[in-house]
Amino acid sequence: MLSTNPFVQVFALDFSRAFDTIRHATLMDKMTQLELPDQTYNWIKDFFNDRSHCTKYSGKISTCAIIQAHVMQGSGLGPATFVTAADLKPVHRSNKVVKFADDTYMIVPADNSETSVTELSHVNDWAERNNLRLNWR
Repeated sequence: MLSTNPFVQVFALDFSRAFDTIRHATLMDKMTQLELPDQTYNWIKDFFNDRSHCTKYSGKISTCAIIQAHVMQGSGLGPATFVTAADLKPVHRSNKVVKFADDTYMIVPADNSETSVTELSHVNDWAERNNLRLNWR
């Protein structure tokens, strides 16, 4: 982009607690759009199905709560589960979205600088639909 533009705008997008808020149902819906072998899809679905958590403190154990949104960040599946972001695309064709796990960047060339607000609004709307919150700092 810099070879054809005097500058580019790079917006580093930070989603608050991204790994904690990924809905399992949304994740699985988006995974159906991928060309995964059935065994792989079923293994991942089984991994997220019927997850629960309880806490032990001072010898007492809390009741278990069903978990419907969360991905272990340090797990092998953590970064891969950000296929939830696969459908996040720029509004304007010559702008770019670069993603790795929960790190996302919007790149807008000088020629499109007037589209920055539209692009950021689009990302925010997408985040809300996907149970994510964009940190605005």
